[in-house]
Amino acid sequence: MDDRLPPLTALRAFDAAARHMSFAKAAEELGVTPAALSFQIKSLEEHLGQPVFRRLNRAVELTEAGRVLAPGAAEGFAALLAAWRGARRLGETRRLTVTAGPAFTAKWLAPRLFAFVQAHPDIELRFTASLRLLDFDRDEVDVAIRFGTGADEAGLAAVPLIGEWAMPMLSPALAAKVQTADDLRRVPLLHQDDTAFLRPRSDWPAWFRAARLAPPPEGGPRFSQADHAIDAALAGGGAVLGRISLAEGALREGLLVAPFPLGLTLAGQYRFICPETARDRPQVARFRDWLLSEVKSLEEFRRGRTIVDPPA
Repeated sequence: MDDRLPPLTALRAFDAAARHMSFAKAAEELGVTPAALSFQIKSLEEHLGQPVFRRLNRAVELTEAGRVLAPGAAEGFAALLAAWRGARRLGETRRLTVTAGPAFTAKWLAPRLFAFVQAHPDIELRFTASLRLLDFDRDEVDVAIRFGTGADEAGLAAVPLIGEWAMPMLSPALAAKVQTADDLRRVPLLHQDDTAFLRPRSDWPAWFRAARLAPPPEGGPRFSQADHAIDAALAGGGAVLGRISLAEGALREGLLVAPFPLGLTLAGQYRFICPETARDRPQVARFRDWLLSEVKSLEEFRRGRTIVDPPA
């Protein structure tokens, strides 16, 4: 049996026709005439020794051989495209594409970017604010900043950035009405569901247990995103168990206050993630080093506070 592959152009013509189930649409995608595409598919069939399409009156359908070949051809071209993009990015030393969650981008990363741009004017930053797990090759992403437990990092280079913790935060006007931790029962408690997947939970019931108080009142507004809960607290809508990474700016500007010294660690953390092959690229290393320098500012908020793991 001759295992030599047919010409790449013939396989590409077949892949396009199999996806569209139309010679005309495949020819349009590849920028060739239908006659040229048909010629390439006939060339492939000659190499294979059997047809891959049945030509019907106004349509085509795959033969059994075509159905066997189509998935492998599609996967092969997808892998080839990913490899080509990866190799091309290795030669790109100016551009850096970063993905991070919308909340982290808006509350922590974006306010600092001007400092990075000033320090590194030769690097062209591009950002994708998304919670979707992007594929580094397919989506042409260089770096991801992700919050979680690290279960999705197999085969990647990951560096811890922020060990997240949270504490009660209120607007100054609302905080004036709260003298003791137990007084938090008198204000609306804002709940966040974005970290509900973590175990143990770092939520209001856990904080009240850690403070050795009776359980908090039930109810209160719930938010799917932590930054929305922080925005509600900024507007005076209640007390939020604010994550330090997302609330740092508001605390520093005095828009939120944290009147009680007790905080809870979260089971997840922020990590800097990139492909192993990209970890030493100059722009990746410079961005990583800058991030590690910037996160040190969060440590000052730990002073004078007691940060504990949530009780079981």
